[in-house]
Amino acid sequence: MNVLLRLMPYFQQHAWAFWTGISGLLVARIFEAMIPLYVKEGIDAIAAGQAEIGAGTSSWEVAVQALSAPALAIVACVLAQMVVTIISRILIRRIGMTAAFDLRNRVYGHLQRQGPVFFNRYTIGDLMARSINDISLIRQFIAGTTRMTMVLIFTATVGLIFMFNLSVPLTLAILVPMPIVTLAAWHYSKKIYAQSYQVQEGFSELSTFVQENLNGIRTVQAMAQEEREVERFDVVNGRFLEYNMQLFNTTSLLGALMPVLAASGTLVIVAYGTTLVNSGEMTLGTLAAFFSYLALLLWPVREAGSLVTQWQRGASGTARVFEILDYEPEIRDLGQPDHPQLTGKVTVRNLSFQYENKDRNALDDISFSVDPGETIAIIGRVGSGKSTLLRLFVRLLDPSSGELLLDDHPIKDYPLAYLREQVCLVLQDPFLFADSLGDNIAYDDPERHENEILESADAAALGETITEFPTGLATILGERGVTLSGGQKQRATLARGLIRKTPLLILDDCFSAVDTETEEHILSGLKRVRRNLTTMLVSHRVSTARHADRIIVLDEGRIQEMGTHAELLALGGFYADLEAVQKLGGRGQDVSEVEVS
Repeated sequence: MNVLLRLMPYFQQHAWAFWTGISGLLVARIFEAMIPLYVKEGIDAIAAGQAEIGAGTSSWEVAVQALSAPALAIVACVLAQMVVTIISRILIRRIGMTAAFDLRNRVYGHLQRQGPVFFNRYTIGDLMARSINDISLIRQFIAGTTRMTMVLIFTATVGLIFMFNLSVPLTLAILVPMPIVTLAAWHYSKKIYAQSYQVQEGFSELSTFVQENLNGIRTVQAMAQEEREVERFDVVNGRFLEYNMQLFNTTSLLGALMPVLAASGTLVIVAYGTTLVNSGEMTLGTLAAFFSYLALLLWPVREAGSLVTQWQRGASGTARVFEILDYEPEIRDLGQPDHPQLTGKVTVRNLSFQYENKDRNALDDISFSVDPGETIAIIGRVGSGKSTLLRLFVRLLDPSSGELLLDDHPIKDYPLAYLREQVCLVLQDPFLFADSLGDNIAYDDPERHENEILESADAAALGETITEFPTGLATILGERGVTLSGGQKQRATLARGLIRKTPLLILDDCFSAVDTETEEHILSGLKRVRRNLTTMLVSHRVSTARHADRIIVLDEGRIQEMGTHAELLALGGFYADLEAVQKLGGRGQDVSEVEVS
């Protein structure tokens, strides 16, 4: 119940619709409970009519007339119950649909604000399962389970009131087995909750497996591992089946137990009710009405098992969704709203960063500054902290200690949305949406003019590629840009960064998949479109770094060398060794092969 109380705001938000719907359900149950009374009148009228006809004091015509009033009343009750029930269902189901709509928006918006730690903890398949399947369970709970619960409560309550009005002794006798029903439902409820939660976890595991394998289908096929992956899927799917079977067995046992307990009420009416009729304490019509009310009373009992299952599944889904919503983003947006446009000045003072569960810093006591309009290149072996440093500038990560200033203001003073509008990070791993090439390049502003798109595409050496496509910028790329080569993907994402013309552009090794000729074209375009704008880029090639105003050499999270291309060559250290190795072995020589002097 504590978990399900998290859904109360949705009921409060739609209080009028909820209470109107609930009131309608109560009215519908009253109409339903009135039907046995008119059945009683009809049966008693028939019994009395038969006696009078037998005594010659009445006729069949009079008897039929006596039945017309109860019959019309029954029809009126049925029609009224139907209309009220339809209206009530619509009102309550709308609440469930609205709640699901709101939760999907909340979860999706919350995911947009999460950082790397969160996405390392929760897999994409798990998040998809929570966002779709678990929210569907919540919708079903609000729209169906709460409505059905009130229907069953009203049905049992109204039925008991009418039964007590007809015969107190017989009603009390029927209620004797009810505590056993309550104990059985309570006993199984916790087990059903645990098993429902396990089923949802199993669904997340299954979703994650499928998502990862479909994303990596080319690798699977290239390595001829299709059969192995099918076998692995069989294991995961089998585990999911086992979880479902455990839940099914428990709910089936509870569902079968309830009708058995409920059947005892029928035995009481048959035995005790018949005795009351024979003694003259009860009419035949009253006994028939009691059977109808017993059906109303036993229906909730029979459905108790299913209802317990629905409540527990709703609770498990709610717990999993709010587990995500309660996760506080590690990057807190505390910036002040008003700031002038950045000039691109960067100051880093004694900056250090350490990842969780790591025994040493990824960055250690880094200090440097960048003037507006400068181009800075960062070089270092794999794992030296280059990408970590770049991610700090858009607050995908926050430093463990030290300062990072933009235009002499701490980076945390800027709102995240504003910061990421002013600072553009182009990642090494290119990601493209399953949309047109033009829409991917103009992702930040779909209304951009075609000339702007072509200009940035040409600066990224993508112009010739566009002309080769029959539909040009309208070419649909497919999921993750599957129709493009690795180099074309990199250039498309570079064009997406260049078109924004932000005061600070950060490129994380965006030339690794292009040849040297294309690289020269890109560097020329970069200098053209980024004139008087600050640019920081990571590269493994001296041929790229040499064009920068200054070069920073990182190793094991520390700055080993810093200066211009000529200054670093004269220094005779790591950078000079790298330049010599790449001249000897080709420009693609791996940085990791160079020893630090």
